[in-house]
Amino acid sequence: MGWSSRIEGVAPFRVMGLLEQAQAREAAGHDVIHLEIGEPDFPTPEPVIAAGQRALARGQTRYTPAAGLPALREAIAGHYAEHFGARVDPARILVTPGASGALLLASQLLAQRGDRVLMADPTYPCNRHFMALAEADVDVVAVGPESGWQLDAQLIDAHWRNETRLAMLATPSNPTGHTLDASRLSAVIDTVQARGGTLLVDEIYQGLTYGVEPLSAVSLSPDAFVVNSFSKYFGMTGWRLGWLVAPEGAVEPLARLAQNVFLAAPTPSQYAALAAFAPECREELERRRRELHRRRDVLLAGLERLGLAPSQPPQGAFYVWLDVSQYTRDSQVFCQRLLEEENVAITPGIDFAVHGGERHVRIAFTNETARLEEALVRLERFLARQSAPA
Repeated sequence: MGWSSRIEGVAPFRVMGLLEQAQAREAAGHDVIHLEIGEPDFPTPEPVIAAGQRALARGQTRYTPAAGLPALREAIAGHYAEHFGARVDPARILVTPGASGALLLASQLLAQRGDRVLMADPTYPCNRHFMALAEADVDVVAVGPESGWQLDAQLIDAHWRNETRLAMLATPSNPTGHTLDASRLSAVIDTVQARGGTLLVDEIYQGLTYGVEPLSAVSLSPDAFVVNSFSKYFGMTGWRLGWLVAPEGAVEPLARLAQNVFLAAPTPSQYAALAAFAPECREELERRRRELHRRRDVLLAGLERLGLAPSQPPQGAFYVWLDVSQYTRDSQVFCQRLLEEENVAITPGIDFAVHGGERHVRIAFTNETARLEEALVRLERFLARQSAPA
């Protein structure tokens, strides 16, 4: 049987194979330190769990409207008003099964065969793959320290083609953890608008920033499409809940897509998420953000001692994008050997970067500081056995 040619544009996510191997080593009795998956060791906040349990006990398990519970859409709009000073009509918000559901809706609405999409390199690979499933062509634009590891206005303007319809960026980004400030994001918005294109912004790690204020494109433009999630800042990974903010004219076709693709996001998860905006939950989430900030600093200090610290520390998310070219030209082999020899699991850069991924790795500071310090000891021991690549 032949498969659709669309699947050819979807590469495997190699870190999942490493995760499986790491879990197998744990089952065999090895002490594995997990720094590979984008999921901190914090449990879902207790108020959210309690709200989900109440929803189940009350039998709140039937379908919601395709765009989500009206109360949750209003709560998300209130979140933008309270923390970003942005007035967003709840009708412009669609609740989805994870941010992946939002990305699926956006890609199917905004991209089609013959279209070109601009995207940073490196970036979260699923962003590229959703566009491939829409049969659009992705033009990856190499970013680095000179652009703050972001797809900025100058790069967008330089790489825009006649067939380019969409630019997508992420702030804070995965895998680099870097952000765009308000002036640079405004410049991006102006550039895309001047080109007659559409801007799609991944804000999945919004709220997880260190030393910089969180920002949303929602407060800068009513025309941008903005994806967000309850997984990262709100600690609800397994609840599979996200949202999409869209321009007013896009809501009806997006809702039509949602009705046909997934009917509605999980109902108990939506009721649980209402508690995520409560003051007591916000206090706990901010405590966790401060703890991630501390973990970032511990990891960066250790990498500095090893001569590996990045020139620009990440300002958000919970990742460090690390150049290991002095030790390897094959990040997959590097990560494989580190796991096998020292039981430390990190992610090869080839999962994220089309160009240069073989020289980089991603380390997630999602474990407690004692485990990060132990991982640094093991990494130092591993590096001492490496020679420069030929």
